[in-house]
Amino acid sequence: MDIASILSLLGGVALFLFGMTLMGDGLKGIAGNKLEVILYRLSNTPLRGLLLGAGVTAVIQSSSATSVMVVGFANSRMINFRQAIAIVLGACFGTSVTGWLLCLSTLGAGGGVASLLNTATLSSVVAVSGALLLLFSKKRQSKQIGSILLGFAVLMFGMQTMSAAVSPLRDSPVFINAILELSHPLLGVLIGTLLAAVLQSASAAIGILQALSLTGAIEFDVAFPIILGIGIGAAVPVLLSALGANTNGKRTAWTYLIINVLGALVVGVIFYGLNAFLHFGFMEMTVDPVWIALINSLFRLAYLVLLAPAIGLLDRVVCRLIPDKPEDLEMAADIDRLEERFLEHPALALEQSRLTIHSMAEKAELNIQMAFGLVGFYSDENYAKVEALENAIDRYEDKLGSYLMQLAGKWMTRQQSMEVTQYLHTISDFERISAPGVNIANSAREMHEKNVKFSPQALRELDVLTAALVDILDMTTHAFIEDDPNLAVHIEPLEECIDELCDELKLHHVERLQRGECTLAQGFIFNDLVTNYERVADHCSNIGVAIMESRANIYDPHAYLQNVKEHQSASFKRNFEMYKEKYKI
Repeated sequence: MDIASILSLLGGVALFLFGMTLMGDGLKGIAGNKLEVILYRLSNTPLRGLLLGAGVTAVIQSSSATSVMVVGFANSRMINFRQAIAIVLGACFGTSVTGWLLCLSTLGAGGGVASLLNTATLSSVVAVSGALLLLFSKKRQSKQIGSILLGFAVLMFGMQTMSAAVSPLRDSPVFINAILELSHPLLGVLIGTLLAAVLQSASAAIGILQALSLTGAIEFDVAFPIILGIGIGAAVPVLLSALGANTNGKRTAWTYLIINVLGALVVGVIFYGLNAFLHFGFMEMTVDPVWIALINSLFRLAYLVLLAPAIGLLDRVVCRLIPDKPEDLEMAADIDRLEERFLEHPALALEQSRLTIHSMAEKAELNIQMAFGLVGFYSDENYAKVEALENAIDRYEDKLGSYLMQLAGKWMTRQQSMEVTQYLHTISDFERISAPGVNIANSAREMHEKNVKFSPQALRELDVLTAALVDILDMTTHAFIEDDPNLAVHIEPLEECIDELCDELKLHHVERLQRGECTLAQGFIFNDLVTNYERVADHCSNIGVAIMESRANIYDPHAYLQNVKEHQSASFKRNFEMYKEKYKI
């Protein structure tokens, strides 16, 4: 091959990948969020998971994309790990549909009516139809159909380009000798793995193999091990998607690799073992794109049949290889308290919810305190912990919110209904206490990366504000866990003190900017930090009010706050002055 042919081949690969992406995005656009909903709601049995994984992958033309989606669902605990295994196994089979679609590119030219069925004509008609829909249709769905048609046409054109680029190889002795060397199974598996890993797509790798088969130099004993390796290499994008995922997300990603490795190993050993005794006559048969699509489908169907009964065993093995972290076990234990059978007994369900919110509250306090620590002593490790803990707190809110909403639909006493309402508001506030922690951590990272340092006076002021925030956080968490209204009455005066502190800090920083003691870069970060600190205190105030209102059998926090601020009691003023003196700059 000369330089022009190599460039043509690379261009064909690029068009192929772009066409496949465009077509898949269009199909997903038509379905909206239905594919995701189907995946995590309708995979409650292994058989359903297998069928759904295969069906969704056949639609979006990518087992990697399906598996990446499933990693996300497992990471967010929308589905359990056993469900994820079944979907991934089905996806590995569903991706073989693309090979059959690519066989359309081999339709040849002929005379008369047959000329209308050749690839060039078919691609042209589809491309024109897609362009017309995309350019002139005003309906979103029609535009998505246009994208699908254009993607299909680009994919076909890319396949044609690859085939044309490699066609001179049929007469090349060097290429033919190199292909003969690939008849060794292990070398073929390695080549297939590398090819799919570089392209990050099993479908694209199969497409290239189909294009090469048109040279007439690819025999069965060469194609088969390459196809075995392609599934293994396609695991690369799925593994990359699991970086930063929790335990279940990592397990799902590694399962994709394990399934394909086991599939290649088991099917390969059985096939080559039988061949050693039976000496299959088709081993030296020349294959074409249709044969490659058939081999790929049969191979994937074989390991689907072999591994499907072993989903439970895969679950246990992978869980041993990637054990739960202590925090995952702790969260699982908390979430396990929210047993649906308790919903028929509101008193019991409320008690389980209360205990789970206690765990959530403690984690929210820990997370925001870790974020405070990053401002003075930044580390990537602690930054990652803040992000991970915030994700865990989000999951607490989702699970508790769903559970409490189900409980709200049951018959309860007035007091129990008020508790459900209080808890729903409180879990939202605890999540919003933790959420600014990520913003604070981002500001700390920006300071670290840009080497931004505050002036000594700014640091002293920020230390005072941080001490006040630590105080109100500790007070809020303990008041809620101990259901102590006497402690809760101290929260609002301290929150008012923190509000004044924040205003004072912002004013002082503006003055330092005007005197040239601080830069604009410092000013932006300082202002962001103070704003996020203030938000934390606001949500502590909401929780304190909820605790006191629940004791009074009323839940109207806005009215309570207005009453407190308009008619300040002697105790409120006394506490406010105490905190103002304690946290004086």
